[in-house]
Amino acid sequence: MSAINVTYLSPDLETDTSWTKAEKVLFRFFFIYFFLQIVPLDWKFYRDLFAINWFDLHYRDIFYLSRYIPRLFADSPSFADWGVIALVALAGTLVWGFLDTKREEYTSWQYALRVLLRYRLAAGVIGYGFIKLFPLQSPYPSLSNLNTYYGDFTDWKLFSLSLGIVPSYESFLGGVEILAGLLLLNRKTTTVATLIILPFTGNVFMSNLAYSGGEYVYSFFLIAIALFLLSFDIKRLFTLLTLEKPTIPNRYHPVFEGKWKAIRIVLKSAFIFLFVFLYGFKSYAGYQVGSYQYPQKAGLSNASGLYNVRTFRINSKELPYSKTDPVRWQDVVFEKWATISVRLNQPVSLAPEKRTEELYEKDEERQYELAGTTGRTYYSYQLDTTQHLLYLKNRNKDKPNDTLILHYSRPDSTQIILSGLTQSKDTLYVVLDKIQKKYLLEEVQRQGRQKALKL
Repeated sequence: MSAINVTYLSPDLETDTSWTKAEKVLFRFFFIYFFLQIVPLDWKFYRDLFAINWFDLHYRDIFYLSRYIPRLFADSPSFADWGVIALVALAGTLVWGFLDTKREEYTSWQYALRVLLRYRLAAGVIGYGFIKLFPLQSPYPSLSNLNTYYGDFTDWKLFSLSLGIVPSYESFLGGVEILAGLLLLNRKTTTVATLIILPFTGNVFMSNLAYSGGEYVYSFFLIAIALFLLSFDIKRLFTLLTLEKPTIPNRYHPVFEGKWKAIRIVLKSAFIFLFVFLYGFKSYAGYQVGSYQYPQKAGLSNASGLYNVRTFRINSKELPYSKTDPVRWQDVVFEKWATISVRLNQPVSLAPEKRTEELYEKDEERQYELAGTTGRTYYSYQLDTTQHLLYLKNRNKDKPNDTLILHYSRPDSTQIILSGLTQSKDTLYVVLDKIQKKYLLEEVQRQGRQKALKL
């Protein structure tokens, strides 16, 4: 049985199908270049692939598959990787040209490359689409974030928090990405998909540069693929829409027969099942649990809120409220999860962070709440409800020895009393009064802006 037959549409318009020398050289280069960019040749990819538990699949696993890009020098991709790949592609182009001097065109090869790039690009935009459609990527600000001064955030954190307060807009952005990804799965709608992706991902690329995000290399990688796909039709579009002249349509249409038809259907169905249905279902299920950005371990029951520090004693010496005292706590936030943040007049270094999108499984690896801010000191805690103890540990990885063991008591629902030892064995006694604070963002969502708001 023949593998692939080729038919030409509109044979009356058929013209010379041979390529110019320049076209062949460029194609050889881009074929090798994109092949090295999109086909995983890195052993670490297969190490991670075979480490996936397919019987207990998480949307994180599929997301990382969708975001593959060669990393030759570090954990994060860089344009230096592109340079090396381009040099290899250039060398391959020279060898290929020397060995293949008789071929007049690469139409079928071009089709195969476009198929690979279409599905690679589709996986990329769908991968980010679902974690936006179900607003996971930029979650609603935590209580600690809502009680941090604006100037204490980095540009990147402000951008993320701004997106997080409008989850409906974040979902819209995800919907656009998913729509573009679905359009890429059909050859006839590929150009429409690229016309959606280029301005969309171009904005993502520029925002990553402007707000110091970490995905500018990857977003530009998606742009490069979209540009290559669009270049196939750009001349025809320009002739038809700008010059308003007749243009010859794409006449290449492969017809798959026999086992190749079955293989094509199986591969396409598997892609759609994995990256659309299964990934969509898994990311929705993850959204029901909560954002992957925040820890999942529950904190002290019914303690969530902002607390004023009424009494603060260290080594039995009471320190009055002060905005300049480097020791005295000013206020404390208990999150719903096992995190406490404290405002005090001490320099807080930016928590080390990866500027690329990461979906961490373990709570201690989830740094979003303290990433990009220097306004508060964050502690995670282990809870011993039997002895009423909190084992606090500074969440900033630059402060691995900052730990406290505090006994807690709750005279009533609005007060928490902490006492115990600091890392330096100083005794600590703190009385916290819960503040019934209203937040403007939430009041606006609840009441709207048509009438005066009272906080």
